[in-house]
Amino acid sequence: MHFLNMHFDHALVGGRGKLNIERVGDQIARWTIIEEGPRGLEMLRLIALACGGTRVVPRLDFDLRAMRRERSRPLQLELVLALHAPYKASIYKQGPTTTGIRMDGREEIMPLKDGDFRMLAPDAPVMKAKTGLGSSAFFLLGYGPNSICHEGTDDFDFRDPYFRITRFRSLFARGVRLTDPVEFLMRLHYRAIRWKRAATGIGLRRLAVLLQEQMGIDTGAWLERHCDFRSEWSKINAKQRPAVAIALDAARHLLDAYARNIAPLDMPALVLLDRPDRLCSERTFPNWARLMDLLLPRAQFLATLDQRSRRRLPTTIPAGGLRIPAPSNRPRKLRARPAGAVLLVDLDGRLPNLALMKLSRCFKDQGRKVVLARHETPVAGVERVYASGVFSTSCTLNRLAKLQKTFGDSLTAGGSGIDIKLRLPAAVESLPADCDLYPELGGRAIGFLTRGCPFRCRFCLVPAKEGGVRQVSDLDDLITRRSRKLILLDDNILAHPDAKRFLEEMIRRNLQVNFNQTLDLRCVDADIARLLRRVQCSNVRFTRRVDHFSLKDNRNLEEVRGKYQLFEFTPRDNVEFVCMYGFNTTLAQDVDRFRFLRSLPGAYVFVQPYRPVPGGPPANLKGFFDERADARLNDLVHIVLPQNMKSMENYYRWVSRLYSRAFGRPHMGLIDTIFKYNHREKRSHYLASLGDRDPSGLESENRDAILETSACEQA
Repeated sequence: MHFLNMHFDHALVGGRGKLNIERVGDQIARWTIIEEGPRGLEMLRLIALACGGTRVVPRLDFDLRAMRRERSRPLQLELVLALHAPYKASIYKQGPTTTGIRMDGREEIMPLKDGDFRMLAPDAPVMKAKTGLGSSAFFLLGYGPNSICHEGTDDFDFRDPYFRITRFRSLFARGVRLTDPVEFLMRLHYRAIRWKRAATGIGLRRLAVLLQEQMGIDTGAWLERHCDFRSEWSKINAKQRPAVAIALDAARHLLDAYARNIAPLDMPALVLLDRPDRLCSERTFPNWARLMDLLLPRAQFLATLDQRSRRRLPTTIPAGGLRIPAPSNRPRKLRARPAGAVLLVDLDGRLPNLALMKLSRCFKDQGRKVVLARHETPVAGVERVYASGVFSTSCTLNRLAKLQKTFGDSLTAGGSGIDIKLRLPAAVESLPADCDLYPELGGRAIGFLTRGCPFRCRFCLVPAKEGGVRQVSDLDDLITRRSRKLILLDDNILAHPDAKRFLEEMIRRNLQVNFNQTLDLRCVDADIARLLRRVQCSNVRFTRRVDHFSLKDNRNLEEVRGKYQLFEFTPRDNVEFVCMYGFNTTLAQDVDRFRFLRSLPGAYVFVQPYRPVPGGPPANLKGFFDERADARLNDLVHIVLPQNMKSMENYYRWVSRLYSRAFGRPHMGLIDTIFKYNHREKRSHYLASLGDRDPSGLESENRDAILETSACEQA
């Protein structure tokens, strides 16, 4: 983000006025010098107020009423910023963007809407001032001349939900603490030298080289494998430390905000500096300015300086320029097709949609043109539209509503998530699937040998949709000469009386099979286990062997163990158990399931949230937490499975939100686990968001219901 101009009204010192950055074509100056004194400091503060975040700025330890000239009239700030893709906007929305805030008499800060701008004519797109707590949104840094450093008290674990405020707080108060230099350098050194992380390595080397070149500081030991940074910091001249601390603090915040980028110090940034010449001696100030200029090559600096310091700025600094990006033209959304074409819309599936593949085969056999679209992508010039949705989530239903608005009576919609009673005509159902509709299938086949299931689980739509188990095709219908890889969608193939014959034929044909909907251990005996060990069970991409089972609750675990032992799995096997949560199990029961699976050699967990099918039972979370909730969560995070699945992190997040709603506080052990290795920079944002919305979109449960200790209803 770069700053282009600002109009303000009812500011305490300046009243009504504006600040424009010098611009030549699509270039702006890297350094803009503002007059020193109360007016210049106010300019920097106003920019920080507008860009700091409407949820963050009220947390400043500063009387915001002092920013307004008249208590009865609101302070209004209108800005034009340059946003950069892909960090702050898409390539279609990058470039000049209008934003602003209004602060009323109650010190409430509200983002401006399209019709609220009075001083700027918004010839650039309007964006709502950032209200959230994201670590990189509207990234700016602000520094006053009277800061000090943390000494062993810095928060490197993002425990403060409003951590972003530390980036510009020193503009508003004296004695604000900046990054602990010793601890920061130790952490940076560990990741760069020990872990050999590219981004931190580049950052450490750049700091070491520039501090030595520009400030004359001996940093030779910084890049060695072992370095005592407490001793290294003590060697730096005390008069230089405040200036060095600013450079380290800026590097720390950029590395935190863009931790997943290869070059965090090269990100576009806005740096506000109030009298930086007071950080160091008159002789070293030009060197420090050159240091910051080279350390952050894409940063824009706005600084207040006295006349003497202005003259001492290196001549190469004001001449530097930054390019303002321009938005790219959006491609046309509508894709015109020949009249009479049929549009098939896959609303939500990750796998190829079998019903659409059969419809495609039907229409192609009639000589008609078929077009596949994902989600609700509009296509012009079609005669009929067929949409299929596997799930009934709000996203799927919203996409369907858009299609209905666009195509009206020309649309036919079905699928498990839309209408379980609507079926393909028998003549279409009997056709082979058109694998060419989904080129990503490659050499894989997909389909059903059997449909239906003899068990009537309340959470499942199969009993109502398919009924009892029955054979609907054979392997000759599914497998072509070019394919030996089969994605099998059967609901419960092992429940069919001919299950052993099916497995024997898979072995005889030397097929690789992905049992996509898992296998039912209740139907396993010694013969089934022996055959399944010979079948080449695979993951959906067919890159490794994976056996898929399911475990919906913690009933009959010892029976499950006995069935599992028939396979004689070892820790070198990959055995995935799909576990549903959020339906009718308690935290204690979930922990029992995960601990049980950890005891099975080769087993790991893939957890899925319960999503009610149309007309299905709601989630029953009564008594999810009991009086031992904290102890159970401590047990949960210590169950380390052989494979760390992303889905388990999603479960942790779901539980943490539920816990926060029930107890009014976060469970920090669970939060620590979620952010132990990945996305540390998002921890503070996540902490602030707890309780903002219902976990995983489940129906709201009040605190008493979640904490009620009565037994859960069992499926």
